[in-house]
Formats: sequence, C-alpha cells, structure tokens
Amino acid sequence: MNKPLYIDHVIGQFAQVKMVPVFFNADAEKAKRVVEICYNAGLRVFEFTNRGPQALQVFRQLVEFAASFDKLLLGAGTIMTHEEADAFADAGAHFLVSPYLNFAMKEVADVRQLPWIPGCGSVTEVVQAHQAGAALIKIFPAEVLGPAFLSSVLSVLPSVKLMPTGGVTPDAESLKSWFNAGAHCIGLGSQLLPSKSIQVGKWNEVEESVRRATSPPGPPLRRRGGEPLI
Repeated sequence: MNKPLYIDHVIGQFAQVKMVPVFFNADAEKAKRVVEICYNAGLRVFEFTNRGPQALQVFRQLVEFAASFDKLLLGAGTIMTHEEADAFADAGAHFLVSPYLNFAMKEVADVRQLPWIPGCGSVTEVVQAHQAGAALIKIFPAEVLGPAFLSSVLSVLPSVKLMPTGGVTPDAESLKSWFNAGAHCIGLGSQLLPSKSIQVGKWNEVEESVRRATSPPGPPLRRRGGEPLI
C-alpha cells in the first residue's frame, strides 16, 4: 500500500472506531490487559503515551502483543522530539501523536510514511498543521477549548479532520456534543480507563467503563450534519 493510501486507511480507521483510548502504564502486563479490553469492546485504534522512562520498552512489548489482534492499530503519543519519534517508529508505531505542533515529528513521519497527528490549540496552529499535510489534527486540551471551538474551526476550515483530546468525558451527552460539533473521532484517557481500577486490577470496572462509552444509551450518535457514526 503506498503512502497516501496507507495514511488514508489509518485515518479512516479512526473515524470508524469513533473513540481512541489514550493510555500509559509502566507495567506491560497491565497495559496489555487494557489493550485487550478495548479491542474486545470494538476499539481498533489505541494510543500508548510516552509518559515515563519505561514507555518505549513497554511499547515494544505491546507491539508484539498487538500483532495477534486483527486490524488493531497501535500508535505512540506524547511524542516531543525527533529522537522519540524515530524510536517509537522503529518500535512499530502505526501513527505518531504529539500534544503540540511538532514539525520534528512530521519529518520522521514523512520519512517512515506514517500519519502524524499534531496537537493544536488555535486556528493558526490548525491551519499550519493542515498546510503541512497533517491528515488528522489533535485539538488539545479539549476540556479547555470545548466543542464550540471545534465547530468554529470547522466553519472556516471544513475539510480538516479533528480529534479533541484531553479531559473529554465519555458520557452520552459529552460525546454527542463533540460529534455534533464535527469531531472526526475523540481521544479518551483516564475518564475512559480509570487509573485506580487498573492499578489494583479491578478489570471488571475497566470493562464496564469501556462498555458504557462504546454503547451509550439513547439514539445512535451522529456527526455534524446528521451523518451516522459507523
């Protein structure tokens, strides 16, 4: 698959799953269990964040573990430097995510033919990322910016694909507000994957949290303009 087709395929998968778990744990076995729970709930895209000295080592183990799950895309988040982007790409990341507009990450992603997903918090940054070729843009921190920001950006830049991340709650009303505003997909962290439950191994609580998010009550969620979520 050539570069444009591969990137389009990956970004299309983000839209299909609607929600992207964003997670870090220094314990590889706990991280594997979380990936498995999310996969079993239908979430086929997973972002493991680079938030500790063990992150790269754990990520390598997750890549090996994820190989047994059909059509699972495993990416690396919180990529801050060119060196980190290189290391996680070498480890097998399907995509790279940064909390800021990181052109060093773009350089690596272009060479490796991977999607790069920069974090943006203003219209100017979104325009710069879009012009630089970002196929998907992370809106961060989403809890500060809010759905109205997303809607306003899309009113002047209707072709960009946006993924709000950071403090988004996975309840039905919150998800509805973001998708109505035009979100391509949503990144969900500790609100989806409760850290206390994970640390003590209460996996039934983690499973229930993911189940509630992926099967919210009420009518089916729809994107801006009435497009149903697949």
